[in-house]
Amino acid sequence: MLEKIEGIVISETAYGETSKIINVLTKDFGIVGIMAKGAKRMKSEFRVLTSKLTYAYFHVYYKKDKLSTLVAVDKIDTFKNILKDITLISYATFLLDLSEQVMKHSGNSIVFTTLLSALKKINDKFDPMVITNIVELKYLNLLGVMPVLDCCAGCGSTNDIITLSNIKGGYVCKNCHTNERIVSSDTLKFIRGFYYLEINKITKLDIDNKIKDEINLFLDDYYDTYTGLYLKSKNFLKDLSKL
Repeated sequence: MLEKIEGIVISETAYGETSKIINVLTKDFGIVGIMAKGAKRMKSEFRVLTSKLTYAYFHVYYKKDKLSTLVAVDKIDTFKNILKDITLISYATFLLDLSEQVMKHSGNSIVFTTLLSALKKINDKFDPMVITNIVELKYLNLLGVMPVLDCCAGCGSTNDIITLSNIKGGYVCKNCHTNERIVSSDTLKFIRGFYYLEINKITKLDIDNKIKDEINLFLDDYYDTYTGLYLKSKNFLKDLSKL
């Protein structure tokens, strides 16, 4: 059956000497594997249109749970600004990898819309770490391990919240605090705000570096503790942040 599929290329693999297999993350079909015959040939119209990060309408002979066959591509966006910057490429690559894993786990169409909104904002030069952290936080809910951010994870109190703990699972109040590192009150406000923030409606991001670093560190540790996801692209981001 011929289908028109809106999606983003999240990976590409060589197949033989001239073809590719691409995985496309979609809103309506989950992750679709597509055979792009002849796409490696220099003169093929599919060569660029099947590259990682391409957002397009893919016309395919669709086979559920099997490889579909590419017929035509209507390009929507290739996120050119991202492709010009190694830092932006690194964040985008991580988001592709993470979105693939979350889609496999949840099958929720929100993954596609969240990823697309994030890539657009990163392409528009919004802070890639902040955008990535917002996505990570939203995905924790889809993974079923959302941290407690409306009261103390230990006792349920809404008073005297002073820090975050990945081990305790979210906010920690003064009475439940043991040896956790104290974070700023603004960090506590921003991380909760991140969850409710609609990425496509962001028009300005002006966040202090200390707050960004505290949120990023918490999410790194939280993912390591609760998700079981160990992505090479995340390790590269951690190394990049140290430069």
